[in-house]
Amino acid sequence: MTNTNWNVLMPLIFYFIGVFVIGFYSMKFVSKASIHEGEENGFLSEYLAGGRDLGGFVLAMTLVTTYLSAGSFIGGPGAAYTFGMAWVFLAMTQMPTGYFTLAVLGKKFAIVARKINAVTITDFIRARYKNDALVILCSISIVAFFIAAMGAQWIGAARLIEGSVGIPYKIALVFFAITVLMYTTIGGFRAVALTDTLQGVIMTMGTIALFVATIHAGGGISNIIQKMHAINPGLITPYSIKEGFATKAWVTSFWILVGFSVVGLPSVGMRAMSYKDSKSLKNGIIYGTVVSMVLILGMHMIGAFGIVVVPGIGSGDLVVPTIATKLFPPWVAGIILAGPLAAVMSTVDSQLLIVVGAIVNDLYANYINPRIKNNAKGMAKVSFVSAIIVGILVFMTAFNPPTIMVWLNLYANAGLISTFIWPIILGLYWKRANTPGAFASIITGVGSYILFSKMWPRPLGMHTIGLPLILSFIVFFIVSLSTEKPSKEIIKTFWGV
Repeated sequence: MTNTNWNVLMPLIFYFIGVFVIGFYSMKFVSKASIHEGEENGFLSEYLAGGRDLGGFVLAMTLVTTYLSAGSFIGGPGAAYTFGMAWVFLAMTQMPTGYFTLAVLGKKFAIVARKINAVTITDFIRARYKNDALVILCSISIVAFFIAAMGAQWIGAARLIEGSVGIPYKIALVFFAITVLMYTTIGGFRAVALTDTLQGVIMTMGTIALFVATIHAGGGISNIIQKMHAINPGLITPYSIKEGFATKAWVTSFWILVGFSVVGLPSVGMRAMSYKDSKSLKNGIIYGTVVSMVLILGMHMIGAFGIVVVPGIGSGDLVVPTIATKLFPPWVAGIILAGPLAAVMSTVDSQLLIVVGAIVNDLYANYINPRIKNNAKGMAKVSFVSAIIVGILVFMTAFNPPTIMVWLNLYANAGLISTFIWPIILGLYWKRANTPGAFASIITGVGSYILFSKMWPRPLGMHTIGLPLILSFIVFFIVSLSTEKPSKEIIKTFWGV
């Protein structure tokens, strides 16, 4: 601790205090909800869905900050530092993600969620497919893949604190873990949404400040590009310094992972069922697209330009904290670094709630102890304990991190997408979608992704996720058509006919 940069650490501590204040403010809503009996107006509706009253700006901020995480603010710039402008080009495929997600799920998902009283994605799966085994499979997938995803986020946060403040990685990990667990556990979804809004503003301001400072330190964009070309001409091409890295087929299919398929992420889908009204949805789409563009382009350009501004960094994941501490006075650097730290926190808190929802609402309350559904205080206790246990598991996952955490994050997201995308989209819009089709799709998608990632990482030149999603869609379609139609009850619930 003798090398700790307290001038950088203190602004981060004040930021953490602000987050705690929001958590304790939100706790009163959770406490009030816990006195109601029943699920619809009780604890879980508030804790997991925040009362479904998000306005447009809050919706945009919580959606963008939930998706744009350590992968976009730590791992993404780290990859851009390694591969050059090719990774910036890849990253920009994420820009319309918020718009696309809300446009695809939009009104129908929110209306259906209210109609069936769904507070988690698996609530939707349960009502749409009426199969306990499918619900259990989806819940287990959420727990397994989200623990891996959260591990990636915690790694990014600890490295950020380590690189900027001088605290050893494992101490930084403990510091971050305690903070996130406390405000998420006590405040639930409302605390997450409100802190996401604060974090979105901080992320945007920090990104702009860091981007401008990086360009100035490099002598302007033209000078930076010339120096990158002198280092390696491949750094300024869309094909990267590594031959065959960014082929047209791979780039196109990469958008499937970070753009289209994000609809299948439970943490993102939850936002589409939690807004207040149509005006909030429209405003959320507009705000979300603009903020996404600023954050994604800014942070990844910073990473690529860091090749010139801060050459010779051992790990690309340290490029953002290194640039911040080099270009700004320590106390200003601390304020700016709250931006990428906010990005990590805003994703982790959402993922933690999804896992708690899967454990408590989808598994424990339905299959282990159904009587607890009408015991709001009991549900609260189980939820809090579950959050702590999950936090410990994630901490163990992040204790010995990989070199570049972006790959762990992408792997976890691909697993979640392979599980949920077609059961959600086809279940929402295709009347013929049924339980056998959903089962076949999940098994095919997850199984082929795991197999291909080990034996055929670029099937037909595409990103690993591309072919598994195509195969799982085909299987879903064929199996659904060749098996029994959904019941009239399901059709009436979801289509009203």
